[in-house]
Amino acid sequence: MPIQRYQTDFTRLSEAELTPWRDIPPAIVGDCMNRNQVMAARIKPVAPGTALVGQARTVTIMVGDNAAIHAAIGIAEPGEILVVDGRAHLDTAVWGGIMTRAAMQRGLAGLVLDGAVRDVAEIRELGFPVFCAGVVPAGPSKGFGGIIDGTIACAECPVSPGDIVVGDDDGIAIVPLARQSELLVASREKIRAEEAINAETAKGILPAERMGLPAPEIIG
Repeated sequence: MPIQRYQTDFTRLSEAELTPWRDIPPAIVGDCMNRNQVMAARIKPVAPGTALVGQARTVTIMVGDNAAIHAAIGIAEPGEILVVDGRAHLDTAVWGGIMTRAAMQRGLAGLVLDGAVRDVAEIRELGFPVFCAGVVPAGPSKGFGGIIDGTIACAECPVSPGDIVVGDDDGIAIVPLARQSELLVASREKIRAEEAINAETAKGILPAERMGLPAPEIIG
């Protein structure tokens, strides 16, 4: 099967437009979207403390085959993040050290993969942001095709080219590009609200009291 690519023409955000998102955790983003647009718990960084912000370039692959990811590395623009639907397959790594170095040479900002990687010690040493579902030494095959720049479901989360990827130790949230302005405002308001709650907690007013939760019923 061939590697295919959709024609896409999303708005490229400037660094000035992306920078504010570096202060917004994915947990806040998810809360502002009614607990939606967050990836499943299996997606975590290979290096603790990794943060990730950038626009997505999407890839769908056949299980255990990374040819389309190799092609996408050469297509994506500097600063973009490859988001790959690897079908949650964990027994074959479709990313490793060679691809990491190629992505860095292209100036990509990171990888999010619903699948497995290998060479994690090398990836950590290189400092390239990688979020994935698992780690395994078994390598991939090539040549079974895939699709670049389509709308995908990565770890049960919809992602389109150009959407904003926000990641930290908690995992990954996806901000739909068309909603990024309103969601940035909402996220900042949510952070201020949580800071106010924490200030009250420091004064001895616990969140349960603030929310007006009733006292537990006595049983037994």
